[in-house]
Amino acid sequence: MTVPPAVTRALTWVAALAYLAVPTVVVLHTAEPTGIRLALPVLSAALVVPLFPRHPGTALGVLLAGSAPAAIAASSRIAAVYSPGTTAGWQLGQAQALLAALGVAYVAATRRPRAAAAAAAATLAVQALSLVFARTGADTHVSHLVVLGLTTALAWTGGHLLRERRRHARELRSREAAEAVTAERLRIARELHDMVAHSIGVITIQAGVGRRVAGARPEEAHRALAAIESTGKDTLAGLRRMLVALRADDPEAAPREPAPGLADLDRLVAATADAGVRVGLERRGTPRGLPPDVELAVYRIVQEGVTNVVRHAHTDACRVVVDLSGDAVGVEITDDGPGLPARSGGRGDGRQGSGAGYGITGMRERAALLRGEFTAGPRPGGGFRVAARLPVPEEAR
Repeated sequence: MTVPPAVTRALTWVAALAYLAVPTVVVLHTAEPTGIRLALPVLSAALVVPLFPRHPGTALGVLLAGSAPAAIAASSRIAAVYSPGTTAGWQLGQAQALLAALGVAYVAATRRPRAAAAAAAATLAVQALSLVFARTGADTHVSHLVVLGLTTALAWTGGHLLRERRRHARELRSREAAEAVTAERLRIARELHDMVAHSIGVITIQAGVGRRVAGARPEEAHRALAAIESTGKDTLAGLRRMLVALRADDPEAAPREPAPGLADLDRLVAATADAGVRVGLERRGTPRGLPPDVELAVYRIVQEGVTNVVRHAHTDACRVVVDLSGDAVGVEITDDGPGLPARSGGRGDGRQGSGAGYGITGMRERAALLRGEFTAGPRPGGGFRVAARLPVPEEAR
């Protein structure tokens, strides 16, 4: 049976308000309110606990309003039994002071610093007032007031530090979530760029070839159109897979087709040859199983490198070296082409201009994500060089 929320709230307030009288009544009906006999007045503070989560300031006020009269009554009754100077009269006051300190700590941990400071000051004022009315015959009010002040300050400090720690943890989680979103957006942008840029480059070259030879050599135009069709289909299939994965409500239900890797380099070389650029692919070292993220990075770097050759190098050949020896995978793409003039009055190979900035940036980001190294720039003797070194995890060496 489920209790309605309204009933729960009503019971919470009834229990809290009952605490205003329970400790004092118990003390007045106890022959000698010392030692174990004080357990019931102290434990009755549990009546106020359910009020703290929703109304911590009010709950602390109820706690003080119920505990202060009980502590004064206990000290007065003890003063009539024990000799002056005894500390027995302070027992209930000390217990209630500890409970009040816990209440201050809770308020400081859940409310703003000003509200928590006001609660701590009010708590200390009520406790100081209780000391004035307590009659034990012991001239120790000043020392007790100092202890109460230090206890309250410590409780506020502890609660405030806990609140700041929780706030800092929330900020860190929020920042990590934002960084994760940014990283995912960059990953998608890299994948789209690497996928589309290469395909559009091939399609553009083949379309130009087909237009120029359409009348004189129909068979060459037919081959160019076939290459355009094949490249377009592959690109559309890749985009469709990516969109399906992005739109899937359940990431586990998204297609899990293998990402391109080293085994797909031959197909990439053939597609680039269809675009009019011969790629000399050289593999060094013994083939071995590499982590999928490393293989994908190698493939995308080679893909972007040869795409830049097709689009910017003004040459019909380039060289690709994939070195699998050692504890890292080395990738190098070089060409001897003159390149395109740099845009906007810039200097150097056109591949460093604004037209290809995302490609170079994407390759550098892929290498950085794997804690690798990346360089790209004109060669001293002419042409352009792209090189990356991607470390291989120890378990895959």
